[in-house]
Amino acid sequence: MTRTVLVPSSLTREAEDKREATRKLGYVARAAVIFRVDRLVVYPDSSGDDGRFGDGFVDTVLRYAATPPDLRKELWGRRDELAYVGVLPPLRVASQTGSESDDSGSLRQGIVTEVGSDDRVRVNCGMQHPVSLPVPPAMATPREGERVTVRVTSRRPVRARLLDIPPSGYQVERADLQTVLARPDAGVRIAASRHGEPVSPRLLEDIEPARGDSTVVFGAPKRGLPKILGVEPSDVTDGSGDGPGSDCDTDEPLSRFDLWLNTVPNQASKVVRTEEAMFASLAVLTME
Repeated sequence: MTRTVLVPSSLTREAEDKREATRKLGYVARAAVIFRVDRLVVYPDSSGDDGRFGDGFVDTVLRYAATPPDLRKELWGRRDELAYVGVLPPLRVASQTGSESDDSGSLRQGIVTEVGSDDRVRVNCGMQHPVSLPVPPAMATPREGERVTVRVTSRRPVRARLLDIPPSGYQVERADLQTVLARPDAGVRIAASRHGEPVSPRLLEDIEPARGDSTVVFGAPKRGLPKILGVEPSDVTDGSGDGPGSDCDTDEPLSRFDLWLNTVPNQASKVVRTEEAMFASLAVLTME
């Protein structure tokens, strides 16, 4: 099962300053970890992105937050985008601390620092120096900078091996909305919007998002998905496709989704922030 969440590059457009923008992204990262999001994709929204914090600010901060704490300094160094990362809440992903092991040794997350030509990679996994590890035969060779899972059975001498399992926490990427929705593992494609159909037990039974792949897309402050996609909110109700797995025309903005869902019906606040909508939506969609 793959759980994918998409947020726009304009996510922090209304933050007063970079500190507040960083804090907002910290809540997004927390939601992604709490609800076991596998991929956190930042899709471009150039019309809504004012560019105050620089291109790539959102995905850079989210990548930093996902990086194990003991690797952050060496991997990221000093960057303007990371000036206020001290306000980020800790994610406390289990394998980042070496716990939750079902086998001898401890699980650690590592960062690939070099890819060799002999099916080996050098990985920084919190040891004194990066370690050279063979890539398992069935595993695709990871890219430089990619997070991987390592099992360490001894520190002196160093004994470790690369595991063909995804690292705990979320992976960050930047991609077009349409490209992600067209992927084979997109599963049930859900647009989170206050203009969507109010969530109900019957609706959840129909889509069963917790039992298979799912992709959930969120909008930006004062730029909900209809505005980002260039459609009228009034068209949403009649344009949500023919149901989960329908073979729809993905060139049409409305039909790219199987469902437009309002997970905060009867909201008492005029605006539900994106990070708040993430907690509300993912809490509902991960119920079994």
